[in-house]
Amino acid sequence: MHFKARAGAKLADVRLQGALKKLQGNFVKGRADRVAELDNFSDIRDAAAAIRDRALANLDVYLETFERNATARGAVVHWAETHDEVNRIVREIAAQHSVRKVIKSKSMVTEECGLNDALIAAGIEVVETDLGEYILQLAQEPPSHIVAPVVHKTRDEVSDLFAEKHQLSRKTDIPALCREAREQLRPHFLSADMGVSGANFVIAETGSTLIVTNEGNGRMVTTLPRVHVAITGIEKVVPTLEDVTTLLRLLPRHGTGQSITNYISLTTGVRGAGDLDGPEHFHVILVDAGRTKLIGGDMQEMLRCIRCGACMNHCPVYQSVGGHAYGWVYPGPMGSVLTPTYIGLENARDLPNAATLCNQCGVACPVKIPLPELLRKLRERQFEQGLKPWYEVAGLKAWGWLAQHPAWYSLMMRLQARALKLMANEQGMIRNLPFGGGWTDRRDLPAPEGRTFREMYGQRGK
Repeated sequence: MHFKARAGAKLADVRLQGALKKLQGNFVKGRADRVAELDNFSDIRDAAAAIRDRALANLDVYLETFERNATARGAVVHWAETHDEVNRIVREIAAQHSVRKVIKSKSMVTEECGLNDALIAAGIEVVETDLGEYILQLAQEPPSHIVAPVVHKTRDEVSDLFAEKHQLSRKTDIPALCREAREQLRPHFLSADMGVSGANFVIAETGSTLIVTNEGNGRMVTTLPRVHVAITGIEKVVPTLEDVTTLLRLLPRHGTGQSITNYISLTTGVRGAGDLDGPEHFHVILVDAGRTKLIGGDMQEMLRCIRCGACMNHCPVYQSVGGHAYGWVYPGPMGSVLTPTYIGLENARDLPNAATLCNQCGVACPVKIPLPELLRKLRERQFEQGLKPWYEVAGLKAWGWLAQHPAWYSLMMRLQARALKLMANEQGMIRNLPFGGGWTDRRDLPAPEGRTFREMYGQRGK
């Protein structure tokens, strides 16, 4: 995953640093303002966490209930244990209906699966219709945020990209850029054979899928093509529509700083005899891909996640390096937990340590996921599985030995305090700390005054 190397490069990227400042104004302050509108915010948050826990505690029951009710309304429900199975099922559906073009609304699960590449390899044209995802498709880049996938790009970068790819005059006005994107996408909406969406929630009670969007593209993707395929993780099931209304009071507030999102779209079954729109064929793919490994274990609380992105918006690490540094689909604190659990801790060794454990993420989470605690558990597993660097293990063992021998510990601390004082410059700062470059590469370290705390405490009043 190479998080450390990627993070260093991102910190030196001046354009990225400017782009990431948008997080503070648009999302962090927006969330605080919208949450302040709720007199009973704490109660709603407790209720939301309880709803997610209830669904996870009875996951098999609610998933089977969803399948039964969705099937009764004409949908076809598929179960996929792996990402490859998802891609195979979608290709088979496409072949069955002679699909030549697929339009997509934003879906992080399809990013997990690499669905676009799988469909293109099968000779099917794929067009992303969410504005951010469309920009990234043109740029051939992955998303850097689960809600605002193109937050890492500036307006000038988008202007240059559109001028190059659309072969039109360069525009810098945001409404003009949005209109240009709409004009490019409109023919695809009208000519697509299949629409692919994710699902923010699937409702067991009604057999419905639900998407939350701020653009009209989601509704066109799910209603215009004759075939609609909704792909979502099994943990997204919610017992009732009433439960969904509770969660929707929190999702837009925490995700984009809005009291309510622009579009909430429920899809239940296929087009009826008197309906003017809607798919003739509706398929729902319920994806495991590592999720059941978390059920019943000490990481189960992570499955409460409603994918609002608040944890990364408030994380000082994400605010500094952006999403691409994390190396996979899910960035920020949620990604630092999900990625190691989904793809293996041995394949994402840096991520459990890619956080300060300041608990900004835990405080911001609408469903009360204790993210710092989960990160600590992953760090413990790293140590138990021998995945820590040898020098870190050796250093901890040396410190452990010293801590059990007070005389030696005291001597070493005195020597260290004096050595650090000698390394200081005229301003009393250490510019380069041996074996501690991570602390002094971009900042100076105040040097001690040459005595340990115990020495100074013992000499008080003398």
